[in-house]
Amino acid sequence: MSVRVRFAPSPTGNVHIGNIRTAIFNWLFARHEGGKFLLRVEDTDRERSTPEALQAVLDALNWLGIDYDEEPLYQSKRIGVHLAIAEKLVQNGHAYKEDKGGTGKGECIIFKMPGKDAVYTDLVKGELRKEAKDLKDFVIVRSDGTPTFHLANIADDIEMKITHIIRGDDHVENTFKHVALYEALGVTPPKYGHLPMIVNAQGKPYSKRDGAAFVGDFKSNGFHPDALFNYLALLGWSPGGDREKMTRAEMIEAFTLDRVKSGPSQMDLVKLTHMNSEYVAGMPQDDFIARVKDVLAGADWARNVDENFFREVAALMQSRTHLYSYAAGWKYFFMDDFDYEEKSVNKGLKKEGIRQALSSLASALEGIDFSVGTIEKIIHETELAAGAKQGKLNFSIRVAITGCATGAGLYETMVLLGRDKVLKRLRHAAEKLCGE
Repeated sequence: MSVRVRFAPSPTGNVHIGNIRTAIFNWLFARHEGGKFLLRVEDTDRERSTPEALQAVLDALNWLGIDYDEEPLYQSKRIGVHLAIAEKLVQNGHAYKEDKGGTGKGECIIFKMPGKDAVYTDLVKGELRKEAKDLKDFVIVRSDGTPTFHLANIADDIEMKITHIIRGDDHVENTFKHVALYEALGVTPPKYGHLPMIVNAQGKPYSKRDGAAFVGDFKSNGFHPDALFNYLALLGWSPGGDREKMTRAEMIEAFTLDRVKSGPSQMDLVKLTHMNSEYVAGMPQDDFIARVKDVLAGADWARNVDENFFREVAALMQSRTHLYSYAAGWKYFFMDDFDYEEKSVNKGLKKEGIRQALSSLASALEGIDFSVGTIEKIIHETELAAGAKQGKLNFSIRVAITGCATGAGLYETMVLLGRDKVLKRLRHAAEKLCGE
C-alpha cells in the first residue's frame, strides 16, 4: 500500500513551530517512502477560523518549500458526511443520543467505548495500553449539531485514505478513542506515530514567551527557510552520525520514524542562529543580496545607495550576517548619521588616552597607501607610541568608525569605508565622544 500522510492544521491563528515541525516530519516521511503528502484544513471552528489564518498556513508551507500532492480537503465542507457517520454509529449501537448535562439545549451524540482494554503500537513510543475503566464514552456530535474533532478527524482520514498519522504526543490519549472509532466503523486504522513535544530550557512547552515561536516570526527576523526547515527536522529526529547541516535530498534519504526520539526536544535559538549563519554564508551572493534587499526595503537609508558599493559591502559582510535582519546594521557604510551603541562607546572610547590615540592615528593615516597592510602597520605603530599592546586599539577604532562592537575585519572595513570617511569619523570620535 502506498503511503499517504497528511498535515491537518486548524487555521485559527499564527502557525506555531511545533505544528510546522509536524508537517516537516510528515513531508519527509512521504518523500522517503515515495508516497503522498496531503493537506487538510480543519476549519470547523466557525468563530476562530479566518481567511487570514488560512493564508498564514499556506504562506508558511510555501516559504519553507513544503509542497502537497493533491488539492486540500476543507473539513467545513464535509459536515454532512460527518453527521451521517454519527447517525450510522447510533443505528449500529456504537453511539447514543443524550441531553448531556440536562441543559435542555438539545441532544448530543456520544460514542460508546467498547468496554475493553485498548492497545496500539506507536511507531515512535512502542506499545501503548489503557485499561477499560479509564476509557470513558465521549461526545462526537455537540448539542448544536456540529461534529467534534474526534468524529471529523476519523471521517476525513478515511476519506483521504490516510495510511500513517504522524502528530504531536499531546494526541496520544485521543488515539485510544480514534482506534475504537475505526473498529466501530469496520475500518482498519492507520499506523500512528506521536512526536515529542518541543520544550524550552526549563522543560516546559515552548511558547512565544521563550522567543520566536511562530513561522512568521522567523521569517520577519531574517532566518533562511532552509535553515529553519533543517533545524526543525533535527528537533526530535536523528539522521545518524554527527550530521547537522543537510540538504533536502539528504534528509529525505535518511528519514525514518524509527530514528525519531520519544523524549521532549529542546528549542535552542542560539543553535538555530548558528545553523542559519552557515546557510547564509554558503549561499550565492546574488541570492544573498536579493534577500537582504527585501529586509532593507523599508529603510530610508537603503533606497538610493550605489549598487556597486552595496555589492562590495554585501561581499564583505555575508559571512558575518547570521540573520538577514542584521543588514539593518550596515547603515554606517552608507551614512554618517548612524547610531553609536552607548555600551560600546563607554567601553571603547571613554578611557584615558583614547582621544590622543585616535587623533594621532587620523594624522598618521593621511597621505599613505590606504590598504589593509599599510593600515595595520600604522595602527601598530600608533599603539606602540601610546605604550599600548598590539591590538589594544582595535576595539576603540571600530566603535569610532562604525558605532558598534562587532563587524567584519577592521582593516578591510576601513578600506571599504575609504580614507575620507575613516579620518572624519576618527576625529569626530576624538572630539565629541571620548573621555578627557
